[in-house]
Amino acid sequence: MAFHHAQHTQSLNQSLSELSDINVSFEFFPPSTPEMEKILWNSIRRLAPLDPKFVSVTYGANSGVRDRTHGVIERIQQETSLVAAPHLTLVDASDEELVDLAKQYWNSGIKNIVALRGDLPDGSPKPTRFANDLVRLLRSVADFDISVAAYPEVHPDARNAQSDLINLKKKIDAGANRAITQFFFDVESYLRFRDRCVAAGIDTEIVPGILPVTNFKQTKRFADMTNVAIPGWLNKQFEGLDDDPATRQLVGANVAIDMVKVLAREGVKDFHFYTLNRAELTYAICHTLGVRPNTNG
Repeated sequence: MAFHHAQHTQSLNQSLSELSDINVSFEFFPPSTPEMEKILWNSIRRLAPLDPKFVSVTYGANSGVRDRTHGVIERIQQETSLVAAPHLTLVDASDEELVDLAKQYWNSGIKNIVALRGDLPDGSPKPTRFANDLVRLLRSVADFDISVAAYPEVHPDARNAQSDLINLKKKIDAGANRAITQFFFDVESYLRFRDRCVAAGIDTEIVPGILPVTNFKQTKRFADMTNVAIPGWLNKQFEGLDDDPATRQLVGANVAIDMVKVLAREGVKDFHFYTLNRAELTYAICHTLGVRPNTNG
């Protein structure tokens, strides 16, 4: 038994020592209060030394939030050496407006974009333009590095899993460089999805989106809105911790670290973290993955 355990430990150490070429990216959202702004910039400064491939900033549907997104992107661009990638949606802008915005971004040195259809306001007619149209439009303006969204557990608006996969293939065929998944907790669902992508001829990186959980109630709300399954074991992990944020932090970090270790052993090299503008858990997970501040520079 002890020998078997030692072998297991050795293989785990070996697999973790092979993680030297892991890439990470981080997602933030535009702050709505001065207090949130302080938290955001503390997080950006804390995570910047980990040298992410890019950091993305989400994009609200109304113009006020959109301006805040541009503000955060510009400040990242000016005050840090990070590659900033704004989210761009087409639900609330005409093609002409999007072309203008894309040119503005390109001319101000922003070459990375996360291209999304965007959430439709309640009562909207059926959409006629989709994320693949946005990818094509961006490609017609300049040679952007484009990320698109993927849904291992199927987009809530999709007819079925197959049509969702066809939709992803259209986005990749239109010129997207990678797909970033919706967050998930069932690692098997991601791995099955990745296999189906390969079978469908999608040959770009399917980057898992990792949501480190500290507020389980909030996560359950997100999951309900986005068709993400909360496994029974995850419920059990957070049971009885509603008034115990310190233990929730440890449990949340542990869950995410276990997930990324399994994914890394399955050959995943790129991870995208939904930071919710907090740095602690994401920093700890990256440290465990071997992503450390670059001390050579």
